[in-house]
Amino acid sequence: MADEALSAGAVARRLGVAVTTLRTWHQRYGLGPSEHVPGHHRRYTPADLARLEIMRRLTAQGVTPAEAARWARRAPDAVPADAGVRPRRAAGGRDGGGQTIPVGRAGPAARGLARAAMRLDSMVIDETITKAVEAHGVIATWDGLLRPVLVGIGERHAATGGLVEVEHLLSRCVSETFATVIRAGRPTGPARVLLACADEEQHSLPLEALAAALAEAGVGFRMLGARVPTPALTEAVARTGPAAVVIWSHTRPTADPAQLNAVLAAPRRPLLVLAAGPGWLADSLPAGVVRPVDLAEAVSLALAVRDSLDQATAD
Repeated sequence: MADEALSAGAVARRLGVAVTTLRTWHQRYGLGPSEHVPGHHRRYTPADLARLEIMRRLTAQGVTPAEAARWARRAPDAVPADAGVRPRRAAGGRDGGGQTIPVGRAGPAARGLARAAMRLDSMVIDETITKAVEAHGVIATWDGLLRPVLVGIGERHAATGGLVEVEHLLSRCVSETFATVIRAGRPTGPARVLLACADEEQHSLPLEALAAALAEAGVGFRMLGARVPTPALTEAVARTGPAAVVIWSHTRPTADPAQLNAVLAAPRRPLLVLAAGPGWLADSLPAGVVRPVDLAEAVSLALAVRDSLDQATAD
């Protein structure tokens, strides 16, 4: 009968979970059997089963048990379409990127951010990133929170072609937070560093992270952004005379050493030229170009150039 009360074992078989899992959901989240007959074990009603099916579905899709339980305790028809992630499509179609975003050994904050990204929950994403920057700074937030999630999204996209909407939303939230950091920390001194993406390079988010970290450290900079042609870059170098130039390349096709040679040959050659990003190969870099291993090293090199110029000016 569709409306019969069920034992814990019967419910566990229907849901495909262990009886111990049902006990945990009962004890921790109040999702237990509601029918009670004196002298007998409590039984699960159809309404109880409906709530448990919501709990199982959402937890399987990467939602935390506590959050899934909050939805499950509501009426079954109150669960919104975006409470979890999109279900997998039939065989042969793309599945939207899987049920979770892999974040490797990153901590609970990264896992929480990944879940919020999968739900397209921009409010939680903004709050998580802002709190991390305030507590730990830009560099630690980028390395420990943002990069693991962004890399995980990239892996899922490479495997399935999905999660484009997740990557776009998360990137926008990250950009907005970094822009806030830059507005709050932009130094009043000269812009010592020129930041540009390589010609045809559209992945500018890591460069935005560097800009925010420089602002946080009090280093002045100019940001040219994505897809900067070599003539435009050399013209900017000639007009502004930066002490350091950072050229970001995310992919091998955009990492043309000719761009670096052009900057080195500029009449107002900068003291430091950085080839940043995984696109560059160390053995292909011209002499005099430095390839920082991470965001922290790029900031450290920029600080060293600024301090040496400030010292020379003082002397």
